[in-house]
Amino acid sequence: MKKQRILLVDDHEVVRLGLKALLDRHPHFEVVAEAGTAREALNLVEQYSPNIVVMDIRLPGGSGIDACEKITESYPDTQVIMLTSYAEDEMLFSAIRAGAAGYVLKQIGGDDLISALEAVGRGEALLDPAVTKRIFQEVRRAAKEEEASAFADLTQQEKHVLILVSEGKTNREIAKELFLGEGTVRNYVSSILSKLNVSNRAEAAAYAVEHNLREHLQ
Repeated sequence: MKKQRILLVDDHEVVRLGLKALLDRHPHFEVVAEAGTAREALNLVEQYSPNIVVMDIRLPGGSGIDACEKITESYPDTQVIMLTSYAEDEMLFSAIRAGAAGYVLKQIGGDDLISALEAVGRGEALLDPAVTKRIFQEVRRAAKEEEASAFADLTQQEKHVLILVSEGKTNREIAKELFLGEGTVRNYVSSILSKLNVSNRAEAAAYAVEHNLREHLQ
């Protein structure tokens, strides 16, 4: 296996020394440089072309996340793994948006950190198990918000009518169930088709099922 060239970026020298001592014991890693600031990190990436940058988030004179974004944009072959004490959601998602290949907390064990670096070196994305659950929670939350927005233009009554349309009921059957006039139901259906930008009842029914309308009824 070809050696992975690593740049360590942390404003605490003791942290860098500890990481270097750990990585120097591993035959597949070579620490080519160290930096204490974001600016130094950017200069050293240009100078040494490391395969992996191990980057803290909070650095003097600039954010590690901003540095990560600049590195991944300018040096796409360099992978950045954030090694930080902070598990805040906003930092996590900002790092992902900035192009970080990994996000690992400093509480990680030495063997696990080696495994993380090996995974990133293979081109894999990696998240610390402590923050993985938050990712899935955020994905589910975003998905539910997207589903809810799919029906944002419909009134509550129109949603109820659409549910019954999705069950294959006729206007007469819907009118009977909702205690409405058949003409009123016909107007509701016409309004629903227009608001959802679909051509017919079948498309409206498919739309309702696809976006889980039942979960968004009050």
